Amino acid sequence: MKAPANVLDVGSLTGRQTTLSILLIGVLFFVFGFVTWVNAILIPYFKIACELTNFQSYFVAFAFYISYFIMSVPSSYLLKRVGFKQGMMIGFWVMAVGAFTFVPAALSRTYPVFLLGLFLLGIGLAILQTAANPYITVLGTKERAAQRISIMGICNKAAGILAPILFAAVILRATDTDLFSQLPGMNPAEKAGALDALVRRVIVPYSVIGCILIGLGLLVRLSPLPEINTEQETAEVAAANEHKTSVLQFPHLVMGALAIFLHVGTQVVAIDTIIGYAGSMGITLLEAKAFPSYTLFVTICGYVLGIILIPKYVSQVAVFRFCTVLGLMLTLLILSASGTIMLLGHRADLSIWFVVLLGLANSLVWASIWPLALDGLGRFTKVGAALLIMGLSGNAILPLIYGYVADGYGLRNGYWVLFPCYLYLAFYAFYGHKVRRWRILSTQKKRTHEPHWQGNPTA
Repeated sequence: MKAPANVLDVGSLTGRQTTLSILLIGVLFFVFGFVTWVNAILIPYFKIACELTNFQSYFVAFAFYISYFIMSVPSSYLLKRVGFKQGMMIGFWVMAVGAFTFVPAALSRTYPVFLLGLFLLGIGLAILQTAANPYITVLGTKERAAQRISIMGICNKAAGILAPILFAAVILRATDTDLFSQLPGMNPAEKAGALDALVRRVIVPYSVIGCILIGLGLLVRLSPLPEINTEQETAEVAAANEHKTSVLQFPHLVMGALAIFLHVGTQVVAIDTIIGYAGSMGITLLEAKAFPSYTLFVTICGYVLGIILIPKYVSQVAVFRFCTVLGLMLTLLILSASGTIMLLGHRADLSIWFVVLLGLANSLVWASIWPLALDGLGRFTKVGAALLIMGLSGNAILPLIYGYVADGYGLRNGYWVLFPCYLYLAFYAFYGHKVRRWRILSTQKKRTHEPHWQGNPTA
């Protein structure tokens, strides 16, 4: 396939070009966050409006994120063909089609059509993520990759804080608590009319989102965002990859994709289930809508700490290890801690605040995995990034597993799904990212090494 014209090597970008590029990519990550984290309110909303079980309601996350698994590799070939900028424009326009699909879905109150719209939104985001994540990873020194990704994370999670609150303000009303309590006593005709009116409230906001996405696609296409060469290789990397023919020959990448799968799954479980968990404590939807924003705020605090501390005071790997161990500890506290407390105006069980604190444990895991997994890929970077983006399908699978366990054993016990995820992430943080050859892990230990740019992981 023919590469797009005017492709620049990263080293040839001026300081102004680099800064402007980071700002524009930050806008993209804000959009990613707004469209993604609004699912936290859509799940309980559709559960009521479309009369779903917990398991069925989490198909919102499944439909949205399974598109990453399907589209990530095709996205890498699309980007090779048309370049980053035109690829991003296409991604925004596919997302716009998904947003407009909510209109016929709401008019007919058909849950599968809503899922189709979410799937198309995910397809567009898969294209954008496949472009934006490697772009920001290579746009500067590797030692500061986690800092740059943390800044993008702040943009993403800031949008995530706003999304559930703004969206709930548009689609929910003060009288809805009474409406929800009256629904079981209504006759079928009254109930259908009330639910039809409820679900049609999404038409205006998603029509507006669709128009904004079309405009953003044009803005990116016409912007000064430069094309960059992600296939450049140093002599050392080229020699190491001389006989490589597939990304599957990079163990640290493949294990990194599994780490992404589990990490994003833990993150979306922590955020998208917390409203339902609050509901099990007698907290209304109108009050519970704030809890995803608390979790995301804590995540932003983690990003800020990462920007300050990495790499001046602590290495990316050390922070990665801390976050995974913290995730294990918080999961056990969610499952074991009890007692009602009053905090931030909410009377709730203590365990829900440990779910909120998972935002801190999850904050710097994504930023740590990407540079470790992409290290030394050279010409395989785009396809390697696509493999990592496929890992975002963890957002589709783990919420369904949580929903299944929650239906059978209770919402609190559903959080057991997090424990094995954090165990694997700890393995990757302490050892898996160093593996460079497919061998039995016990015999590989003597040959493994930290990435040459990483430095001492215990620093």
